[in-house]
Amino acid sequence: MMMDHANASDHEPSALAQGAEAYRAPSLIPRISVVLPVHNGAAYLSQAIVSILGQTLTEIELICVDDGSTDDTPQILLQHAALDSRVRIITNRPNRGLPGALNVGFAEARGALHCWTSDDNIARPHMLERLAAALDSHPHAAIAHANYSVIDQRGTVTGFQKVGPASEILFGNRIGAAFLYRAEVTQTLGGYDEALFGVEDYDFWLRAARSYSFVTLDEDLYLYRRHGASLTDRRARTIHRLGAQIIMRELAFVDDPALRARVLLEHGTASRVDPRLGMLVQACALSPMQALHRAPVIARHLAAHAKRLLQGRGE
Repeated sequence: MMMDHANASDHEPSALAQGAEAYRAPSLIPRISVVLPVHNGAAYLSQAIVSILGQTLTEIELICVDDGSTDDTPQILLQHAALDSRVRIITNRPNRGLPGALNVGFAEARGALHCWTSDDNIARPHMLERLAAALDSHPHAAIAHANYSVIDQRGTVTGFQKVGPASEILFGNRIGAAFLYRAEVTQTLGGYDEALFGVEDYDFWLRAARSYSFVTLDEDLYLYRRHGASLTDRRARTIHRLGAQIIMRELAFVDDPALRARVLLEHGTASRVDPRLGMLVQACALSPMQALHRAPVIARHLAAHAKRLLQGRGE
C-alpha cells in the first residue's frame, strides 16, 4: 500500500529521537533496514535511493535521515517516498552529524539485519541478497562484508578495493563500504559514537570485533564515490587524529607487545596529514628490532612531515 505524504500534519513525530520528525512506516516488517543519512546531498541522492530500492532482495525498508539539509534533499526524498512505501523519512532539526543521523535512523529500524549507505554511493543490485545469504550460510557470524569499486563524480570506475580479512582490523579498516550486520550488533554496541564523527564506522567495527565474527565475500558489491566534496576529503586531518585515538584505545586490549608494536608502526607511518610521533615513540620502546626493520619507512614518513611543516612556515 502506497504511503500518502501530501499532508505533513498527518505525520507522527518519532518517539525515539528528540528533534526528529518521522513518517509512518508500512505495516509489514522488513527483513533488512537500510539507513541513508543525508545532509545537502541532492547531487547524487536519487542514484543512491534507486540503487537500494532496486535490490534483488526486496524485503527492505529504506530509512532516509535528512540531517538538516537546506538544498533540494527534502523534495527528492518526498518524491521517492510517494512512489515506494518502503521509503521512510526522518528529518533531524538541528543537524546532528553523520553518527548522530545513523543513530536516529537505526533507533527506528525494524529489520533483523542492518545496513547503511551514503547519499553519493551506489549499491550493486544484488548487494543485499549476497550479504544476507552469507549471514544465512554462516550463522556464527554477525557481520558480512564485501569488496567494492571506487568511482569518480561522473560515475566512472577509477579503482577497486579488496577488503578483509577482518582479523587484521587493528591494522586498518578492513571492512569497507559494503556490509550487512545483525540487529543485535547495533543493540549491543549502542550504535555509533557521536563524538567520533569521521571515524565512527572504524570505531564501530573495532568494538564489534571484540565480540562478533565476520564473514568476507570476495565479490564486488558496491560503488564508492570519491569527489572533492566528500566527507573524507573535507575532514582529513580531524579524521586521522580521531583514528589515532581509537587505535590507542584498542591497544589497551592487546597483551602481546610485538603485536602492539606492529600496529603502532603501521598506523604511525600511515597518515600524510598527522605525524603521529607518539605512536612511533611507543613502537620503538616496545620493539626496537621491529622499529629498526621499518627505519627507512619511518625516515621517509618523518621527512615528508618535516617538509610540509617547513613549507607551511614559509607561506
